[in-house]
Amino acid sequence: MATLEIHDLHVSAETDTGPTEILRGVDLTVKQGETHAIMGPNGSGKSTLAYSLAGHPKYTVTGGTVTLDGEDVLEMSVDERARAGLFLAMQYPVEVPGVSVSNFLRTAATAIRGEAPKLRTWVKEVKEAMERLSIDPAFAERNVNEGFSGGEKKRHEILQLELLRPKMAVLDETDSGLDVDALRVVSEGVNRVRETGEVGTLLITHYTRILRYIKPDHVHVFTKGRIVESGGPELADKLEEEGYEQYVKGGTIA
Repeated sequence: MATLEIHDLHVSAETDTGPTEILRGVDLTVKQGETHAIMGPNGSGKSTLAYSLAGHPKYTVTGGTVTLDGEDVLEMSVDERARAGLFLAMQYPVEVPGVSVSNFLRTAATAIRGEAPKLRTWVKEVKEAMERLSIDPAFAERNVNEGFSGGEKKRHEILQLELLRPKMAVLDETDSGLDVDALRVVSEGVNRVRETGEVGTLLITHYTRILRYIKPDHVHVFTKGRIVESGGPELADKLEEEGYEQYVKGGTIA
């Protein structure tokens, strides 16, 4: 069983006033098949955690460890992390001009699987996955995310998730900018992957609305660069009723 272990992670980023510490000692363990929701207000460091795990060069790890199946993630390059089984669905997916969706997906699958998927079966696999996510088949020949709406970009992220089947999926505010119908379709895609029991999911969000569709096993409150309380799904209900104010003011560390 794959396990992502984060221990005492400290991360800084360069700002106008110099290096600023954003993550201040994050401890978290996510096992394959589990879903963990990270919830917190704007500016709490949630997205910094996601991008630090993926290896974004903007962020500098100043302390702590991250391992996946006992392997040191922080020593890996970005592409090595992806091949090891780490997947990041970005809050703001970027456009990739000149690269078609079909070529992008097959290249990514080849890197993950170690060999190119057989074309005939791959085309069928992609077509079926696109149908499940209500993606127009014509999008396969469009450039990655170029001219896509916010909802279309998020569906494409989940399309990658379904086809690549990583060990650990970090979903950074996947619900951001989605209308009700798109949220349902995207959530169904995440749930299909979760039901295989092969993927650990770290779901980062501000709001509880996505948790009506994707039921977490664990919920963590994130403020001031660290986890300040952990619990089960009932913690999300508490946040819906009371908000984050008590944690922003201080709260207790759990």
